[in-house]
Amino acid sequence: MQAKSVKAKTLKEIENALKALPDNFKPTLAIVFLSISQDRDAVANLLNQFSISIFGATSNGEFVDEDYEQGTIAILLLDINTSDFFIQFAELNGKHDRQITSALAKQATARFDAPALIIMGSSLETDVEEVLGGFTDVMSKEANIVGGMAGDDMTFKDQYVFTNNRSGSRAVLSLVLNQEKITVIGRATHGWKAVGTEKVITRSEGNRVYTIDNTPALDLCLRYSGLAVDDPQLITELVTNFPLQLQREKGTPLMRPQFHVIWEDHSMLTSGKLPQGSKVKFSLPPDFNVIEQVVEENKKMKDEEMPDADALIVYNCGGRLMSLGPLLSEEIKGMKEVWNVPMAGMFSNAEIGRTPNGNLEMHNLTTCWVVLKEKE
Repeated sequence: MQAKSVKAKTLKEIENALKALPDNFKPTLAIVFLSISQDRDAVANLLNQFSISIFGATSNGEFVDEDYEQGTIAILLLDINTSDFFIQFAELNGKHDRQITSALAKQATARFDAPALIIMGSSLETDVEEVLGGFTDVMSKEANIVGGMAGDDMTFKDQYVFTNNRSGSRAVLSLVLNQEKITVIGRATHGWKAVGTEKVITRSEGNRVYTIDNTPALDLCLRYSGLAVDDPQLITELVTNFPLQLQREKGTPLMRPQFHVIWEDHSMLTSGKLPQGSKVKFSLPPDFNVIEQVVEENKKMKDEEMPDADALIVYNCGGRLMSLGPLLSEEIKGMKEVWNVPMAGMFSNAEIGRTPNGNLEMHNLTTCWVVLKEKE
């Protein structure tokens, strides 16, 4: 499999890059991450002219190397045999999402005996766990699925996924790959360190946490963080420095940052569900070790599972950009140096994948990556 990364700020730059491709490289698939400020219809029309299938999403920032930006377009061009992949698009409605993604999974398993899926969804209202449940109901909980949720330059208003002729602000997009011909390995790692004793979610509904250890959720967060209830940066500080970690019996704890306060009862909304009775810990503020662990997990995957790759796709949480700032360029650079292949990445609103030895989950404040290798 040949691959090439393209980073551009204008449609003309993309057109010039496509026209400059060597004669022996005829891409059939484009992984596209772009700013909400870019004209995605124009980008789709251009790629249509070159007969390239599109798997695209709006993002919170884009990169093909360690130099990430907002307002740009990042594209990973691949020349996968058209018989070894196809793209699915479906609108979601919040009521039947599990049934909708179950239908997509049935199409995938009908086409390939061993499908792997890279999925992207849009809308902050999407219940990602229900979406994943629809796929795993059909494909089993061991299904090879990885991906992320679209962004919108951190405005948190409208996010989109799109393909050649369809686009949706509440939709799911699935790239289905034939694992008999293409090796697909994904992983999710966050590197955050937990601190203190386990605490119990004593009352919750979905992602609304009322009490932790029988104490209003906000009050316990304030007690741990030392922040003042009237701190103008309260939520930003909690998200970026003191997020909760959902403890798991199997695999790495999941990051579940608090992102909204309901002042009437001091309950809080978290990015992802925290079931009543589940156990959580607080996190230490992030340092360079957060980045080092992600790079080390990439090295371990390369050493133990996939010594060579053809291409790399990265979903990096927009919250990590808020938490780590310029340090994040070192993480992206480290991943690129490990694999040394063309790459495209985005800053996402959520990530989808498996932690080492963990289950398929939705993540936050996490880096998720997938490497592709054509089989000989």
